[in-house]
Amino acid sequence: MTQHIRIGLFGTGRIGQVHAMSVAAIDDAELAWVCDPFVEGAERTAAEYGGKVSSDPAEVFASGEVDAVIVAAPTATHVDLIDAAIDAGVPVLCEKPIDLDLDRVDRLRAKAAAATIPIVLGFNRRFDRHFTELQRRVESGEIGTLEQILITSRDPGEPPAAYLASSGGIFRDMTIHDLDMARFFVPDIVEVTARGANTFSATARELGDFDSAVVTLRGANDELIAITNSRHASYGYDQRFEVFGSEGLLQVGNQTDTLVRRWSGDAVESLEPYQNFFLQRYAEAYRLEVVEFLKAVRGEPSRSPGFEDGRAALVLADAADRSARTGESVAVDLSR
Repeated sequence: MTQHIRIGLFGTGRIGQVHAMSVAAIDDAELAWVCDPFVEGAERTAAEYGGKVSSDPAEVFASGEVDAVIVAAPTATHVDLIDAAIDAGVPVLCEKPIDLDLDRVDRLRAKAAAATIPIVLGFNRRFDRHFTELQRRVESGEIGTLEQILITSRDPGEPPAAYLASSGGIFRDMTIHDLDMARFFVPDIVEVTARGANTFSATARELGDFDSAVVTLRGANDELIAITNSRHASYGYDQRFEVFGSEGLLQVGNQTDTLVRRWSGDAVESLEPYQNFFLQRYAEAYRLEVVEFLKAVRGEPSRSPGFEDGRAALVLADAADRSARTGESVAVDLSR
């Protein structure tokens, strides 16, 4: 019989709601505790999805009533909550990034490495069924030796100014997902070159950030990976992936709600608009991310990315930011 998992949720904002919905959709899991310093949000979430309510993480860990926790609280809380989960011996799934400051991450690194619990990072795109199949086929040798990857990731519109101000910048907030996806295919990245631009967002410019970016990564075996980012796309959420090898090419295109095409006098092969929000495009991936985390909680084999994957993505994001600001390529050693 499959072990029933009681989950504590920290944070009830947008991503917290996504995780609450995911847990509710999984038969062998339940939301046991909901924790947020803004207790009204915790109460609303618990009313919809179940669970006891608290404003204090220590109460959740001390309750003895959680088998695992999900951290969807603001980034500044992540390190402390992972640390508390290790001390309590409770498996943890934490949203990206671990922190915006690599030094803080590294101060927890040895303790995380020695921990006996699963520590999982929330890179949900690894669990998108299209990308999972793409990676499986590349790994099976279908296109021969991997040589190049092209990743396109554009948001339909820029986030609010308050979000941008605390996001850590485009590379640590947005590109970090694509950097992790690059490592899903090429784990050993050795060089980062990035360029950032301000083409439309006065807010990003005022914050010293970029609204557009292009990043080139080089793998240890000279694989080349190009990532194109923008904070806006008039036609919807633009998520494309192409892998080229010595024996061929594999592609994943954008998603629409239906695959119906229209031919008429003013257009041929016309499709419905692309999905316009990350929660539409990756709803299934978020649920499968939790499913895979629960395998790790039960001690079963799991494909979940861990603490070191989260650290590596932040190292690459920091290198991209440095490269974009200095104009220089940055060598990295993810093994250190």
